[in-house]
Amino acid sequence: MTTNGSNTALMTLLDQAIAERDEATAQLYLLIEQTRRVQGQREQLLAYREEYHARWTAQFRRSAAIEVVHSYQSFVDRLNHAITQLDGQLAHAEAMADAGRERLVALETRVASVRKLLERRAAELDLALARREQKRTDEAAALALFHGRPAMAAPITP
Repeated sequence: MTTNGSNTALMTLLDQAIAERDEATAQLYLLIEQTRRVQGQREQLLAYREEYHARWTAQFRRSAAIEVVHSYQSFVDRLNHAITQLDGQLAHAEAMADAGRERLVALETRVASVRKLLERRAAELDLALARREQKRTDEAAALALFHGRPAMAAPITP
């Protein structure tokens, strides 16, 4: 593969790596937003449970039929179950967001590596061109010296 072909392949690889990184970034934002939504639902349910408990505790201090107490306990059990389910959803959402962050870091590293490789290739190409030019200049000077001509004309002084 030629150097130009190699650089074209690397540029294609860089474009692909950037596209993957951008997609992972968008996906991470969605995962973070999902985590926030679940956390918000959980917080609302906890606040509602506290409010419900406070309201009915005051009512029970005055008096309440046993059926009402059973109904209260049943509803609180359902609230607790819903909170437990949200805890599981929240843990899952946080794990997904963490995995998304790790993937994004890996893709950022890949983009940086390909860029670094392109920079190295460009520097190697510049060095090879400079060496070729130096070699051509040295050969021209040696040829001129061999033929008895100065390699560079000296300035004429009056």
